[in-house]
Amino acid sequence: MIEEGRIFIGASRNPDDSINKPEYLDLKFGNRHGLVTGATGTGKTVTLQVLAEGFSRAGVPVFAADIKGDLSGIAARGEPKDFLTKRADQIGFADYEFDQFPVIFWDLFGQKGHRVRTTVAEMGPLLLARLMDASEPQEGVINIAFKIADEAGLPLLDLKDFTSLLNYMGENASELSSQYGLISKASVGSIQRALLVLEQQGAEHFFGEPALKISDIMRTSNNGYGQISVLAADKLMMNPRLYATFLLWLLSELFEELPEVGDPEKPKLVFFFDEAHLLFNDAPKVLIERVEQVVRLIRSKGVGVYFVTQNPLDVPETVLAQLGNRVQHALRAYSPREQKAVKTAAETFRPNPAFDCATVITNLGTGEALVSTLEAKGAPSIVERTLIRPPSGRVGPLTDGERQQVMDRSPVLGLYDEDVDRESAFEMLTARAKKAAEAEAAKRAQAEAAEQPGTTSGWSLPGFGGDDDNRQGRGQSRGRSSGYQRETVMEAAMKSVARTVATQVGRALVRGILGSLKR
Repeated sequence: MIEEGRIFIGASRNPDDSINKPEYLDLKFGNRHGLVTGATGTGKTVTLQVLAEGFSRAGVPVFAADIKGDLSGIAARGEPKDFLTKRADQIGFADYEFDQFPVIFWDLFGQKGHRVRTTVAEMGPLLLARLMDASEPQEGVINIAFKIADEAGLPLLDLKDFTSLLNYMGENASELSSQYGLISKASVGSIQRALLVLEQQGAEHFFGEPALKISDIMRTSNNGYGQISVLAADKLMMNPRLYATFLLWLLSELFEELPEVGDPEKPKLVFFFDEAHLLFNDAPKVLIERVEQVVRLIRSKGVGVYFVTQNPLDVPETVLAQLGNRVQHALRAYSPREQKAVKTAAETFRPNPAFDCATVITNLGTGEALVSTLEAKGAPSIVERTLIRPPSGRVGPLTDGERQQVMDRSPVLGLYDEDVDRESAFEMLTARAKKAAEAEAAKRAQAEAAEQPGTTSGWSLPGFGGDDDNRQGRGQSRGRSSGYQRETVMEAAMKSVARTVATQVGRALVRGILGSLKR
């Protein structure tokens, strides 16, 4: 049942439960995206593992989030178990063999994988506002902050850089508002409080350097297998907004950095987005539009995106329309919303005259699904009731010791494990503030010296020289005051020139479709 250029998913069944035919996903349509849905406990994770193994075996790198820790077993050779061999015999899978796959473990917190980071600048204002659940006025201030940073050459690398920039904006709100638009101190304060909440939730681990290089999740191993990047997301799921924002950022980075390749014989990378509903929950319309745009266009970059979620209604219709390969596990229909989900799922398939989709969806067993993939000329195949094949890797999680062994021989060992804190907006603004304070102190000292009364050696009575000396002293004071005014004008001119230069540099900075900074 193993064929070149195709991923064996399982075997479909006839109405009398006899085996019909093997079901495949053609690699040349792997970048046409996909959807894996089903209620809890119906076998979505195993299906994800089967697809990830198939792509890896074909030399396609894979990135997948591991919500429960079960997917980590893909790094170990499978073990004979009754339910696995029974399923293989049931579908006539005579070629079934156990195997292990090259895996790189990643973790935003650096506990169960290599650290993965990005900078605040690369995240961009749109995604950062989404992460902070910012209101419209707050989002406007965040956009102004990025504009100021771009024009002034202030690198925004970590949260303290962004915090220091907000402090600067709050202190100079009146002056900056006249140039960039209203900057409310109340909005600045709200954003600062939101940043504090993010820090307490561990987001500071995500922002910094060295930032993740896309090339490091697009590797192949020595035996030609595609590397499977597994993101440890069990702890990350405690902050669902951070999880969704991170994966969306990664998707946008892929879109911005990869070249156009059209429709290759196999994808350049396959991206599995587990718990996909978190991406769209309470998302503003503009963000959903951007996601739909990225999903639609990233296909030509050779990237396949597969959403994994419980309910097909979790994915907006505009995005759902872009997903060509479908695997639908069992759904329950107890509530009106669940009944609507069953109807929606059934209507998205190309009908099979042998059975009613809506009825079958509610009666599917564990490890069984309705499968429809793209076939000749990119048309969806007739939906088939399919028994999913057993995975070749281990079903279940690795032990902590096994995970550490995989990390110790990782191709990215030592590249991301240590923080780098180079000069950025925090240090630059701190230095500017110190320099301004010193200059202000010097001016005050100069002004105080100018106001001191002149000393005289003659009589202080009128007509005895004291008047002349005082007048001369006052003249010198006026001269010094005039010199001080001229110095201020000169400083203003220099600032204007510097601002012009900074603006010209800032114009060279280009942000992508989701506001992230292009590298």
